[in-house]
Amino acid sequence: MPARAFRNAAAILPGRVVEDAVVVCVDGRIKAVGPAKDVAIPRDAETTDAGGGYLAPGYVDLHVHGGAGHDYMDGTPEAVRAANRCHARHGTTTIFPTTTTGSPKQIDAMLRACKDVRDGWKIADGARIGGAHFYGPYFAEEKVGCHAASGRRDPSPDEYRRAFGLGIVKIATCAAELPGMEAFYREARERGYLATCGHSNASWNEMARAFAAGMRHVDHFWCAMSSVPSIRERLGPPMQGSMEQFVLAEPEMSTEVIADGQHLAPELLRFAWRMKGVSRLCLVTDANRAVDLPPGQYRFGPQEDGELFRSNGKVGYQEGKGLASSVVGMDTMVRTMHRLADIPLHEAVRMGSLTPAERAGVAKDVGSLEAGKSADVLVLDRDLKVRQVYIAGERFTHTENAS
Repeated sequence: MPARAFRNAAAILPGRVVEDAVVVCVDGRIKAVGPAKDVAIPRDAETTDAGGGYLAPGYVDLHVHGGAGHDYMDGTPEAVRAANRCHARHGTTTIFPTTTTGSPKQIDAMLRACKDVRDGWKIADGARIGGAHFYGPYFAEEKVGCHAASGRRDPSPDEYRRAFGLGIVKIATCAAELPGMEAFYREARERGYLATCGHSNASWNEMARAFAAGMRHVDHFWCAMSSVPSIRERLGPPMQGSMEQFVLAEPEMSTEVIADGQHLAPELLRFAWRMKGVSRLCLVTDANRAVDLPPGQYRFGPQEDGELFRSNGKVGYQEGKGLASSVVGMDTMVRTMHRLADIPLHEAVRMGSLTPAERAGVAKDVGSLEAGKSADVLVLDRDLKVRQVYIAGERFTHTENAS
C-alpha cells in the first residue's frame, strides 16, 4: 500500500483543532500528524486534498442495531455487511453490532454472523467490527422499550457463557436489579469486556452492588432507565437514588447519549457533557434498520418477529409507546453535539471516536489521529458532512449517500 498524505484541512485532534494540517499514513498506519510546516510529505505519497475542510478520526459506535434495511439480529453475514456499509458512509469505521432481545438461537446466529464478517473483513464490507455488544435479552420487564418483551429474560450463565465463548463479544449489558447480575458482571469483567447496565429500573443500592461486581457503564442516558419516581413506585418510600444519580456521582462511571436532536434536547446533552466530561461521555447512534431509508414501517430486531415501529425520517417511534431508537448515523450525532449543544468541535468528535474506543478497550489502535494508530481518517467539509472515508489507509468508496 503506497504512503498517503492528507492536506489542505484542519485536523481534529483529541485536545484541539490544528489548522493547515497534514496527516501522513504508511502501510495502513498513521505516521505523522501536525501543522503542514512541520510534517514532511514523502515523495512517493498519494496526496488527498481535503478542500479546506476537516480531517477527523473514524468514528467508533458502541451501540448500534442496524441500517439500510437490515438489523444485525437478522442473523446473516449479508445483513451485517449491509449495515456496516451504511454506517461507514456516515463516518463510523469501528462498529460494535448490538443484539436486541430475542431467542437464544437468534442471538447466537447474530453473533456468529458478526464473527464471520469480522474474521473475513475487507474494505468493501464497510465499518470494521471491533466486537459485538451483547445487549438484549437481560432487561427489566418494565424497561424493555421498543424491544420485544417476549424475548426478555433473566441472566442464564449457560447462555451468556456460550455467547462469550464465541470470541466476538466485547461489551456486555444486563439490568442491575436482575437475579444473577453480579455473576454476569464478574464474568464480563474477567474477560476484559466493558460491563454495562441498560434497560433497567435499578436503585442506587442495586447499582452500587453492580459496580462492585465490575459494571462501569450505563447505556443511552435518560432512555429506558430508572428515575427517583420510578424507584419510589417500584420500592416504595422513602425516595431512593436511581441510575441517574449514581452515574453522575460516581467518577468511574461512563455513559452515552443519542444526540440525534430527537431523543434529548440540547440542554440535556450539554448537561451530560458538563457532568461526566468528555472522557466519560460517549456518543452512540442506537440506530435501527431505517437509517438511509424513507419514512415508513419497519421491524426492530429480527425481521421475522421483531417489534414494529415507524420512522418519520428523523427518528423511530411506536405509536403510544415512545421512541424506537435513531434512524441517523454518527455524523449527525457529532454535528448535533457541536452545533445544537454548543460543545467544542474537538470534544464533540472525541465523544464519537476516542472516548468510546477507550471504554471498549480499543484505543491503542483506533479513535484518534495519532501516530501509530490505524489510518482511519474522515474527510469532512466545514459543515461536518462526510466526504471521504479511509479505513486502515484504504478508501471506502460508497460515501455518496451520507448526509
